[in-house]
This record gives sequence, structure tokens and C-alpha cells, in this order.
Amino acid sequence: MAEAVCGESSAMSDLDTKTDSTPPQPAPAPPAFAAATQPPYARTLFLGPDGLRPGWGLLLYGMIFYPLDELAATLAFLRDFGAGGLWSALLEEAGRVAAAFVPLVILAPIERRSWGIYGLPVRHAFGKLFWSGAVWGFAGISLLISALYGLHVFAFGHVALHGIRLERFAAFWAAMFLLVAFFEEFLLRGYAQFTLARGIGFWPAGIVLSCAFGLIHLGNGGEQWPGLVAAAFIGLFSCLTLRRTGNLWFAVGFHAAWDWGETFFYSVPDSGLVFPGHLLNSSLQGPKWLSGGSVGPEGSLLCFVVIAMAWVAFDRMYPKACVPVAPPSSLTTGADSSSLRSSE
Repeated sequence: MAEAVCGESSAMSDLDTKTDSTPPQPAPAPPAFAAATQPPYARTLFLGPDGLRPGWGLLLYGMIFYPLDELAATLAFLRDFGAGGLWSALLEEAGRVAAAFVPLVILAPIERRSWGIYGLPVRHAFGKLFWSGAVWGFAGISLLISALYGLHVFAFGHVALHGIRLERFAAFWAAMFLLVAFFEEFLLRGYAQFTLARGIGFWPAGIVLSCAFGLIHLGNGGEQWPGLVAAAFIGLFSCLTLRRTGNLWFAVGFHAAWDWGETFFYSVPDSGLVFPGHLLNSSLQGPKWLSGGSVGPEGSLLCFVVIAMAWVAFDRMYPKACVPVAPPSSLTTGADSSSLRSSE
């Protein structure tokens, strides 16, 4: 019996010796819970790796813009400023430009981006790109009118304005169409293009918004489907200029000069609208598919030819893409549209 106890004691002694020589094991770590390690749900819902998610950005932009746009139209026509409503129309367009830009007061700080990244950097304002665009725009509408004249579906008529009235209307329509260009280009190819492109890519976004650009002309009195399609194609050309130059200044110049030449200088319908105060008593005649009919030159088949020529020429003059880049690491208030990436 003593031997058994001794043996057991010896075994326990050996066990104690082995146990004492074993290093202590670290205590197991507490379980990691997802709620403690993941960002708040609200932040994940509204913010992605590159800022405010595109869908929310577009929704907020629209919610701010549309009430302001309606307010601008209402205030502009509260009283008669004379000139057959032209001054009210100019005031309305100025208000619409403001309505398109005001949402950035809220959205740009949220997204931690400068205004210039959305297409209109101030340091390029009315610079070389703008005036180049203006030359291209007036040359484009002049080429189209010349083709219509050569095919005997356009007649210049005679000069309808003289002296100071000519100068005043020329300046008035220049101011008006500059505002129109700012409004339409920034509304559809500024914040909306930049934000939608973050979600679906540049050209898919450009196609969607160019179609929208065509559809907004539906309310024009003399507009028809060829004019809507032509407006969409012109919108795509503006997207190309944005892609290749990195901003909208060329597109603004092109848009303003095209409309000024169409409405005032050549005095033809512009997307189905005929305005007073034009330079000539010109006229369109012949088949609608060629002359454009009530739509104006934009309803002519030749408009597509001219825009295609402009596309090819611009593609050769500006062969590389130059698009603003705003990766998550550069989302700061100091980010500027000068941060560009050139690629094919």
C-alpha cells in the first residue's frame, strides 16, 4: 500500500515538474463583433470610398435645383420689364443658371471637392478653350447654313436691323445664349455628368444625359423628333469636348456661338423656336428632311453630317482624354480640376 502511494506521489511529482516547466498560455482574445468594427450603417448607406454615393448626389442635386428653377421662372415674370418679354426671359435664364449652381454650395463641401472639378474651373474662365469653342460653334452653324443655301432650301432675304438696334440685339442675344449655354451645359454635363460617371462610367453617363438633353426640347413649339435626335448628338459632341479638354469651357463657347449664329445672325428657327430681334428676314423652304422645316437647321439631315465632321476634326485635334480625377485620397477642399489624367 505504501508503495502504491509512493508511486502515485512520484508520478504527481513528475507531473508537477512538467507542469511548472510549461510556459503560461496567453488568455484567449475576446470575440470581435461586426457592430464594433464596421462603420455606422448610415455612413455606409450614404457615403462610398470616393464620397457621397452617386445616386444620393443626383437626388439631392435635383431636390435643390427644381424648386429654385421654378422660383426663377416665377420671379422673372412677376412684372413686365418691357421689350415684349425679352428682358423677363433674360432674367429667367439668369435665375436658372443660379439654380443650377446653388446646389454645389451644399454638395461640394459634403463631397470635399472644389467647384472646378465639376467642369467649370474659374481659372479657365473665358480663356482659350472658350473662344476656340465659340469659333467652332459659329463655323459649324455657318457650314450648315451654307450647305442649305447651296441646295436652295435657305434664302438670306434682306437685313432687318440697322444702326443702334442691330448692336443692341446682337449684344442681347449674345448675353442670352451665353446664359443658355452655361445653364444647359452645366446642368447636364457638369455635376450630373461627373456624378453619374462615377456610378456607370463616362460614356454611358454621357449617352443618358445627352438623351435627356434632346428630350428637354420637347416643349418647344415647332420641335419635332429629328431636332430632338440632333440635339442629343450635339450633346454627345459636348461630352467629347469635355472628355478631351477636361472641362466645359469649349462646350460653353460652342453652344453659345451656335445658338447666336442660328437665332440672330442667320435668323432661322432654333430647336423649333423663332425669336424677335433677328438680323435677317431669312427663310427655309423645300422638303423638311433637308431644310429642317419648323425645327430649323437642326432638323435637317445635314446637321448630323456637320456634327459628325466636327466630331472627327475635334478627335484629331485633341486625340487624348483629359478627365478630372478625384480618388479617395485626393478628396479634399483643395482638389482642383487641374488634377488631370491623360490617357487614350
